Amino acid sequence: MRWFLGTIAVLIIAIAIYLGLAASSLATLAAAARAGDIAKVLEKTDTRAVSRSLANQIVNAYLDRIGATRQVGAMEKMLINTYGATIADAMAAKMLTAENLTQILKNGKVDAAQGLPSFAGLPALGDLQTDNWLSLLGRVNFIQPVLLGIRVSDKSDPESYAAIDLHFTGDEWKLSGIELPKPIVRTLAASLPVK
Repeated sequence: MRWFLGTIAVLIIAIAIYLGLAASSLATLAAAARAGDIAKVLEKTDTRAVSRSLANQIVNAYLDRIGATRQVGAMEKMLINTYGATIADAMAAKMLTAENLTQILKNGKVDAAQGLPSFAGLPALGDLQTDNWLSLLGRVNFIQPVLLGIRVSDKSDPESYAAIDLHFTGDEWKLSGIELPKPIVRTLAASLPVK
């Protein structure tokens, strides 16, 4: 019986540390976004993973867009996933300059730049109240043991859902993805050429 209770206690402590580290990293990232601290935002971000996340969303929205008007064959999907990903990667790279990333997290918008459409309406991470841990638990989506999704949108319906993904990298949690609301992703995908 003692062994069982000891195991339960260790498990509870491990879960508390796990969630505590995630909440602490989220609070640090949100505070850096609110303050516009570009260096701290970059320190807490895996920009390569965030870029992949955005590029995948843009390519998927593009496929949905052209698939709405005609049948998309397997070869065409492969070409779009290859060629479209290259264009979407370039778009994501423009979105993820240090200034733009901080602006996205702080204000939920990006101003138009070279080949990049402007968008607004993304719920800002800086607006998330990170001091209420119980409220945050209601926003957590356990994707994998080392990957958490944190909903930043007020609503969880599929059209307006927005979240950030945090990935555990060994000793800390880092921003590894931004899930944009569908209207914003469609706006970005609409700027890709249609063929």
